[in-house]
Amino acid sequence: MSDRYDLIVIGAGPGGYVAAIRAAQLGKKVALVESESRLGGTCLRVGCIPSKALLESSELFEKSIHSFAERGIQVDGSVSVDLEQMMKHKEGVIDTLNGGIGGLLRKNKVTSLRGLGSLEPNGVVCVNGDSETRIQGDRILIATGSVPSSLPGIELDGDRVGTSTEALSWPEVPEHLVVIGGGVIGLELGTVWKRLGAKVTILEYLPRILPGIDEQVAAEARKIFSAQGLEFRTGTKVTSVSADDKQATVAMEGEEPIICDRVLVAVGRKPCTESLGLENVGIATDQRGFIRVSASYQTTVKGIYAIGDVIGGAMLAHKAEEEGIACVERMFTGYGHINYEVIPAVVYTEPEIAAAGETEDSLKAAGRKYRSGKFAFAANGRARAGGHTDGFVKILADAETDRILGVHVIGTHAGELIHEAAIAMNFGASSEDLARCCHAHPTLSEAVKEAAMAVDKRAIHS
Repeated sequence: MSDRYDLIVIGAGPGGYVAAIRAAQLGKKVALVESESRLGGTCLRVGCIPSKALLESSELFEKSIHSFAERGIQVDGSVSVDLEQMMKHKEGVIDTLNGGIGGLLRKNKVTSLRGLGSLEPNGVVCVNGDSETRIQGDRILIATGSVPSSLPGIELDGDRVGTSTEALSWPEVPEHLVVIGGGVIGLELGTVWKRLGAKVTILEYLPRILPGIDEQVAAEARKIFSAQGLEFRTGTKVTSVSADDKQATVAMEGEEPIICDRVLVAVGRKPCTESLGLENVGIATDQRGFIRVSASYQTTVKGIYAIGDVIGGAMLAHKAEEEGIACVERMFTGYGHINYEVIPAVVYTEPEIAAAGETEDSLKAAGRKYRSGKFAFAANGRARAGGHTDGFVKILADAETDRILGVHVIGTHAGELIHEAAIAMNFGASSEDLARCCHAHPTLSEAVKEAAMAVDKRAIHS
């Protein structure tokens, strides 16, 4: 046995590396085990960060073609896509942030080990990298995240038919891209390739897109994205996908097949526990493969904990980070806090979509009485000046106490605006509390204030 640690963390994604750093801050000896060559997990390597780099770049390209002229900006000559350079920029962002995480681990004296970590009895973790190493920990934290799911009848070949991982690195713009799944990943990556010139068809099994998002917001999103050129087919069941080296064929129940260049399978994610050795120590999972944990994130085996995507719930990087900190603090201080009622979620399309708290559907299902206030960005001066008039802010408040229960935004920079609401909700604020806060003019955040005023039917500008 080469060494012993107070805590061994398996998985260097947002949950894992943050947990490792927090434990080190508390004076603990920590090892962080990662099987991939780069730190940061799915989020940094093949998820949140690279997709946002491509969303930003593709939006700049689209604006240069369609929006500059109306602002009095003339672009001499044609505008074209250098996809290779766009991908280099994306990879540069990943490398920079990967290096930053490595620096943070060194600064906090966290031992970083490369290799596939698997569990063995008595607190031992086998690290199978360039060589096989065994380390021992008083406590072990599993933070191995998730991987893309697929569907029966679909064979992922990593070329014509792939997941978000492949769709972030295609060497050319598809002529026709079919996206299976109308959720966050499908919409974001479908948007990227649509902006760069692809025809994009999104197939969704449910009768609506964006399941889990407030229904009124999802309906508005579909209207806006359809106007941008995305084609939606909801209530569509994909039965199979076949492909050769030139094209793919998507078969659907009761419909003619679609022949396309590439297929993106974006039907959700599943926990990454393969080769982790859960069976070696007797860790229990639920029917979907998620690791079962207690309120303190301990698995069914004493001394072994789990957080993030691997335990289910919202599969979000920031949720994993919060769980990592809360878990470690509960381990070593006896107290750690996370408010699951206010976990913001963002869709990084244009306009963006953001939400925190309850939806109207969830409140109705619970039989909870509420009031609603809504304000459109078309009536906001800053949005109008910037040409971003799509969408609205909606606030849901308890009918009796006026406490804010949910906030939903579809509009430019919604992902930034949602945090004003999240902070208010974390402190138990009422819609009137938010309405009575002076907001600078002209700002997009004034739409949040006006929506809060609208709960009491006293919005000024609508």
